[in-house]
Amino acid sequence: MRIKINILLILLTLSMTSFAKGKVIDEVIWIVGDEAVLKSEVETEILRMKYEKQNIEGDPYCVIPEQLALQKLFIAQAKIDSVTVSESAVEQQVDGRIKFFIQRIGSKEKVEEYFNKSIDGIKDEMKRTVHDQLLVQEMQATITGAHKVTPAEVKEYYSKLPKDSIPTIPEQVEVQIISLTPEITPAEIERIKSQLRDIKEKVESGESQFSTMAILYSEDKGSAMQGGELGFMTRGKLVPEFANVAFSLYDPKKVSRIVESEFGYHIIQLIERKNDQINCRHILMIPKIEPAKKREALEKLDSIADAIRSEDITWGEAALKYSVDKETRENNGLMINMENLSNKFQIQQLPADIAKVVYTMSIGEISKPFLYTNEAGKEMVCIVRLKSKVKAHKANPDDDFQQLKELVSNRQNKDLIEKWIKERQAEMYIHINPEYRDCKFQYPGWIKE
Repeated sequence: MRIKINILLILLTLSMTSFAKGKVIDEVIWIVGDEAVLKSEVETEILRMKYEKQNIEGDPYCVIPEQLALQKLFIAQAKIDSVTVSESAVEQQVDGRIKFFIQRIGSKEKVEEYFNKSIDGIKDEMKRTVHDQLLVQEMQATITGAHKVTPAEVKEYYSKLPKDSIPTIPEQVEVQIISLTPEITPAEIERIKSQLRDIKEKVESGESQFSTMAILYSEDKGSAMQGGELGFMTRGKLVPEFANVAFSLYDPKKVSRIVESEFGYHIIQLIERKNDQINCRHILMIPKIEPAKKREALEKLDSIADAIRSEDITWGEAALKYSVDKETRENNGLMINMENLSNKFQIQQLPADIAKVVYTMSIGEISKPFLYTNEAGKEMVCIVRLKSKVKAHKANPDDDFQQLKELVSNRQNKDLIEKWIKERQAEMYIHINPEYRDCKFQYPGWIKE
């Protein structure tokens, strides 16, 4: 029942709203509390669903207004209960969507041409939509937040499931990793720093624009297309080394000193400050590793793997002593699945380079050393060990409690929200234009007379 934020919905809404408003005389067709559903909103949503070739079960002029009225019901109650979303959360979501559009369409200029609006104009239109969607999510979280699923409820749910309805759990693996960073030569570090110093000098002298140099040279592919712009960020959203320097900048004409982080080497330019957030540009350069240094790291890991196989050292001891992976080294090298914060992965959830190796391994087997690129874009070498593998199977409470608990939680949250909707329909002021009153609604409580 949680209403998901749909990036494509926002994209299509922005491009279709002008069309819809130009074709109908706008009017209020439904009032929920102090919130109004407009005819143009219904037309825009119907256009979007047709564009996406989505099937609408029932009359769209009944189904869509009710869906919009449900959103208004959550928003109206959120205002009564003083449930809010922060401006910074909205800004971050909007900036993320703008980045997505730029990546999909090709450039900032093409996005502006597509919508026939400036980026600032697109952001202004988008903020209301994003704010409302976040507010709906926050209100739903308030409704369901206090409820906790007990083990007894999970067991009862499982016991009542028909055999053909028991979900299948895909094959899962637990993987241990020991990773090393091949040595980077001083000459390569100096080459990178010299190039960044040269860019800094050209920008501060007015010879070049920072955004142009970011497009040409930055190795952060996500921001390079946007001239190095990151969007508004709080300090906590940035790695400490970067944040310390970025938040010390006050003059947009100046470029920071060179900053080293886990991603590589950066220079930064301030764009704007807003409360506890900053928007800045950066150029990232990642040092290249010489083949000889890669071979040295691979040979070292080969020796470590041999020592583990011969039981001269345990895997956990080796991970703690040698691995540079801060997230896993103190946990026997066990990789963490960031999607659910467990140690279990479906093969496709593993990084691609690691998945290829693990796919053919047996339980307890230690791989040969191999190269891979980590999430920060840096070349690493590693060995992995397949700790466990659970084949695809029908769920059971002993082995799959968390997955079953999530199913129960989702079902109960849906029930809580549906109960809440029916109660609020009875309490909230609602007015529907006569032409919509004969609709067959999912929630009949809209019609009170």
